Amino acid sequence: MIVAMLILFTSVASAATGSSFLGITLAGGKGGSEVGIPMQITILMTLLALLPAAIMSVTPFLRISIVLHFLRQALGTQSTPSNQVLIGLSLFLTMLVVGPLFTQIHDTAWVPLQQGALTQEQAIEQAGKPLSAFLLKYAREKDIKLFLEVSRAPAPRTPKDLEFKVLIPAYIISELKTGFQIGAVLFLPFLVIDIVVASVTLSIGMVQLPPVMLSAPFKILLFVLVDGWNLLVGSLIKSFY
Repeated sequence: MIVAMLILFTSVASAATGSSFLGITLAGGKGGSEVGIPMQITILMTLLALLPAAIMSVTPFLRISIVLHFLRQALGTQSTPSNQVLIGLSLFLTMLVVGPLFTQIHDTAWVPLQQGALTQEQAIEQAGKPLSAFLLKYAREKDIKLFLEVSRAPAPRTPKDLEFKVLIPAYIISELKTGFQIGAVLFLPFLVIDIVVASVTLSIGMVQLPPVMLSAPFKILLFVLVDGWNLLVGSLIKSFY
């Protein structure tokens, strides 16, 4: 919802006075019912500050980044690939997955708002519908029930009636669970290699040489031979369809 609000924020001042900030026309706040320029700038900066958190928590970025970091730990390659590379890959894969979602938000909310067919409140409501459907698709029923109980909110008549204060945290912990499940499965073949190498080194008396140093090349070689990046990225993308 934060992302949708940020997309639609540029429509706050439809009755503009000509001043602008970062290309966004700002209203002059003539009456008490309008928001003045300082407050508009404050709201805009607040939304911009919350945008990274929204991208990381309410998009596939959460699951993808967790799995990629688990993969690096399983390979035992320390800081290779670097955090910047993993975050960049996660971000572009996220854009690929949520591209249709943002296109739907643009077509159903932003375009009608620009054409004057919807008010600002109606546009935000329309933008929230596809986002809600996306989150609901991957949030587990058990997690949704948990946050309904915690918030003491009445049970909705249909899943579509769930509020974002319940749906978003339910989606986050559901994605955390899914990411950890995939990460655990990724660890298994590399763990077997570690156990075998450790057993061999101990049996021949090489106690001073860390088994991790010997197993790392074998794990990397296995990952390369099975074309691991293609398999992993393909599986991650397909898990959202």
